[in-house]
This record gives sequence, C-alpha cells and structure tokens, in this order.
Amino acid sequence: MYNEATVVGDVIKGLLPHFPHIVCIDDGSTDGSPQVAIEAGAVVVRHPVNLGQGAALQTGFEYALQDPELHAVITFDADSQHRVQDATDMLARLTAGEADVVLGSRFLDDRTKISPLKRVVLRLVAWQSSASTGIELTDAHNGLRVINAATLRRIHLRQNRMAHASELIHQLAELKPTIVEHPVEIVYTEYSKSKGQSLLNGVNILADLFLR
Repeated sequence: MYNEATVVGDVIKGLLPHFPHIVCIDDGSTDGSPQVAIEAGAVVVRHPVNLGQGAALQTGFEYALQDPELHAVITFDADSQHRVQDATDMLARLTAGEADVVLGSRFLDDRTKISPLKRVVLRLVAWQSSASTGIELTDAHNGLRVINAATLRRIHLRQNRMAHASELIHQLAELKPTIVEHPVEIVYTEYSKSKGQSLLNGVNILADLFLR
C-alpha cells in the first residue's frame, strides 16, 4: 500500500467478508492511507520510507509467518485491480490440495482488457521466465497469488522493487512446489493505471532479465 487512501478502504471492505485476516504493508505513504486501512478493518505494518513492492511483500510474508496456524497467504493489490472472487477461487484450489502455489494469469481467458503493446511485453516476460526457470507460465508478473505456508517459509525476496516478481518465480523454480495458474481479471481503471507499473518499467525489467 503506497498512497492509496482514496481506494484502499473499499478494497479492504470488499475482502473482509471472505478473508478476516487482512494485513496492509504501508510502504511509506504520505496521504493518510494507514489510518484509512485501520478504520476499514485491516492490520497495518509500516515502512517508515518507501522501499518498493518487493520489500513490502517480504515484510508481509514475515509478519504472516509469525502466526503458527498460518495456512496460506494471498497477495492482493491495494489499488482495486484485483477481483475478490478470483482470490476466493484460487484459495479454494490450494485448500483442496490441487497445488502449493496458485498464480493468477490474465491470459487464460478474455476478461482482461489490455493494450496490444503491453500484452506483447508481458507475454515476452512470461516467455523469458519460462525459458530461464522451466516453469511454464502465461503471466509471470501477476500480483494475485496464493502461497501455502510451507512454501512461504522458504521464500526470501531480496529485490525491493518490481524485479521481485521475476525473483519470486526463480525461487519457486528452485523450491519446486506444485504450481498451477488460475484465470483472473485485472481491472484497469484510470486510477489503477496511473498507480501501476509503467510500460517502460516493464521493458526495463525485460531487458534486465535478458542481460542476466
């Protein structure tokens, strides 16, 4: 959560009927986001300065793992891009024993409306990720994920910013849990597009991956 005060309250309220344990990692917001999240019913863990999405995820993982009864975590964006129904369906697949990790993909159905250029970049990232890790994915940079506790204990993200998504897939390739993809819809509003990863950043990540 980084400066999401205008939307994060509604996101939390939409999740609470299905997921009673919601943790927002506030990544140095300056717009009052922490108070909005607390009032909506979430626990807030704060970074004093902005570190990036990768750092926020690792903080969230470490916080969740303090609970000895932890079953799984769901990573869910604060900017209203993700759908609650997709998250509940993904958790159901994990709980049923179908997989240790369920990864969202916007390319397994036609619900997500995405520009042709961004589609090409994201598909190239997925192709490169599959080639370098051996994990066949259609969408390597989707933020909606469900990870069981046993796998989570072995994940240690070191990339603080957007490259963490590729790092996570590489770590999963080494850990070898059972992984499935699940079709999800990413809702691109004008607000979420203004807050989200730019196409240029996506190109930079792709170039960095190929250079590595």
